[in-house]
Amino acid sequence: MRDLRALLAQFVREREGNVLPLAAIGMLVAAAVVGSGIDLSRAYKVENRLQSACDAGVLAGRRTVTTNGFDAASQSAAKAFFAANFDDGRQETHSTAFTVTADEKANTVTGKATTVLDTLIMRIFGYNDFTLSVTCGSSMGVGNADIMMVLDTTGSMNSSLSYSQTRIMALRDAMKNFYDTLANATSGTNARIRYGFVPYSSSVNVGRLLYDEDPSYLVDTRAYQSRQAYFIDYTSATKSAGTPSYQNYSGAGWYLLSNTSYSNNKCGYQVPSNDAGYSDYGSPSSSTSKSGSGSSLTITKTTTQGQRKASYQCSRSSHGYSYYIWVYYDTRDKVTSDTYSNAEVVTKPTANSDFYYWEYKPVSYSTSQYKAFSPVTTYTGESGATVSSTWAGCIEERSTTASSSFSYSSSNGYSPSGALDIDIDTAPSSADSTKWAPMWPEVAYRRFNQYGYRTTATSDSGRSASSYCPAKAQLLTGMSEGTFDSYADSLSAEGSTYLDIGMIWGGRMLSPDGIFADNVNTEPSNGGEVSRHIVFMTDGVMEPNYDIQQAWGMEYWDRRVTSDGYSDDTARHTSRFLAVCNAIKDKGIRIWVVAFTSGLSDDLKTCASDNSSFTANSSAELNTAFQEIAKQVGELRIVE
Repeated sequence: MRDLRALLAQFVREREGNVLPLAAIGMLVAAAVVGSGIDLSRAYKVENRLQSACDAGVLAGRRTVTTNGFDAASQSAAKAFFAANFDDGRQETHSTAFTVTADEKANTVTGKATTVLDTLIMRIFGYNDFTLSVTCGSSMGVGNADIMMVLDTTGSMNSSLSYSQTRIMALRDAMKNFYDTLANATSGTNARIRYGFVPYSSSVNVGRLLYDEDPSYLVDTRAYQSRQAYFIDYTSATKSAGTPSYQNYSGAGWYLLSNTSYSNNKCGYQVPSNDAGYSDYGSPSSSTSKSGSGSSLTITKTTTQGQRKASYQCSRSSHGYSYYIWVYYDTRDKVTSDTYSNAEVVTKPTANSDFYYWEYKPVSYSTSQYKAFSPVTTYTGESGATVSSTWAGCIEERSTTASSSFSYSSSNGYSPSGALDIDIDTAPSSADSTKWAPMWPEVAYRRFNQYGYRTTATSDSGRSASSYCPAKAQLLTGMSEGTFDSYADSLSAEGSTYLDIGMIWGGRMLSPDGIFADNVNTEPSNGGEVSRHIVFMTDGVMEPNYDIQQAWGMEYWDRRVTSDGYSDDTARHTSRFLAVCNAIKDKGIRIWVVAFTSGLSDDLKTCASDNSSFTANSSAELNTAFQEIAKQVGELRIVE
């Protein structure tokens, strides 16, 4: 290099014949300029690529962070993504290094990447390489988000995943990790995260929410598939006493009267005297028959009273010299048939009445007290006994139509228009058809004919209907970790799978235009926009049951969904489900679907928003799916 500078100096001092030297100098200067441009351009491109690879690495690392923190798996993912985006061979670099670290809660992942680029031209001027270095960082930044968790709590969620864990237990754990993921992401920020819940099975427990919103949203009377008790009231009847008859005579044999033993027949003087005649024992039984009707009703009441008389003796036992007192009973039935003229058949017992018979049929009940969560007495117990019941909060849906197909579009709305059960926005009017009704398990009965087959006709035979009510739904609210975890732990599993009732109420409780709009539209204190999400989890497919009491009544008898009580029941509920999914997505709400231990059906895929469906076949996969949703509810951002 010193020789080159000396030669250049000599050319400068030379006054004669210096055209060629000047040209040579010009060529060297041009080479330096062009060469630096080429090498600097190469370095600029490599640095940009290095920065992109660094960003990709920290994004991947932050995305894979779980409740385990920035563990070996996350570090490996970060380095793998960096390596996939930066290739020494392609970039003509060497000695490349990438280091990645995270803060204490792993909310922010930072990285540093370095590499060496050899020069092509500038090395003739003494510049052999460039050392390039960049830094990068990724953080989970979360804006305001409202998250409605619509959760399958049907009976199958009690199925075992392992020796020590059921599906419902795995769901509780995944929910808690979901909360932790978002809590870590919002730590130190003013982001508002609110949670709502709709556990669903055969119905949803939204009664308290409806009553608190407006008691008039619930009907004051409702006809339920039930049973009517009838009683014979003798208060105003004229009694004609019958003459007793005696029947069913028998001897009951000798029985040991007491365990007290005596020796040498000393019990003789303590033996009771034999009964001179029969006396009553036990409770009487009765039966009734009637003739005539109305005011000329005549009731014959036959009462059977057991009677007996006793004979006693002192006898030696078969072993030893002990003696005991023995008793022998003669028994008979005293049967008396009394006739009552002008007796009445009433539907409520009086001080002088007997249960008569059951009539299984639709019965209208006042719900004005029941819907207010006050205890209500009905005569639906054994032989018309009183039963006290208090509403648990599950509902029967409002008016619908037994159509085979349902749809929703932004231009035409809901079809058919009379299906208020799938309308997630319209508030009830004064008409009962627009209102919801309490689901009332204590009065729900199925009915059968004399052959044991279901019948829609009034009958005198029936059985109590099964009813299932999940945990109470909750409107959107900010929650502490302890409160959230307590809610998760309250979930239990029972009932059949009605996907539609869960999605309907998830939409109602998250709609900015519905009956809970005041809650949904509460402005965050930070003034930012709010994203809305439904996280819909199920461990099965639509599986309605037309025999039980559920959100659409008792389908075989009410026939609110089908034309005959059972045909196409599943398909018609599925059509409702898909129509409601479209209505929800039309509001800009993102629907996430997780199929747990079951395949992701076409219906679930159709319901989910784009790129928003998951399958999970184990507790670990369910946890992963919930955390992936949590990360996408939040926003991964490059912070440096």
